[in-house]
Amino acid sequence: MRRAYRLRRPEQFRRVRQEGRTFTSPWLILTVAPARRRTLRCGFVVSRRVGGAVQRNRARRRVREAVRLLLPRLTAGYDMVFTIRTPEVIDAPFTQLQDDITALLRQACLLPAPTNETVSPVSDTPLPQHERGSQ
Repeated sequence: MRRAYRLRRPEQFRRVRQEGRTFTSPWLILTVAPARRRTLRCGFVVSRRVGGAVQRNRARRRVREAVRLLLPRLTAGYDMVFTIRTPEVIDAPFTQLQDDITALLRQACLLPAPTNETVSPVSDTPLPQHERGSQ
């Protein structure tokens, strides 16, 4: 994730926590606050309950990557803080982690609801009819 999309300073995290709304899932806590800029920025916090430094960094990298893949579809103008609360994030299948993050972002109204079109996993463009498979 590029630096322009990240929260980096403690006061930025503090502002999001004080002014924002919180959404929870079994693995993550998402706090969202309106940004002072028109951009979308994310911060990642990992509880010490997750494990040692290696485990915490791995959990942070996995969540950051899942969010990075969703960035083009997210509504701009918000600052978000993802707090990783359990060590299950480390060993969970990546698709399950993505689904959890997607559900949180939809709950926060930052990710539009899916359309009925089948989308190419590579380019977000609708697939031709013959590539959709049997439906």
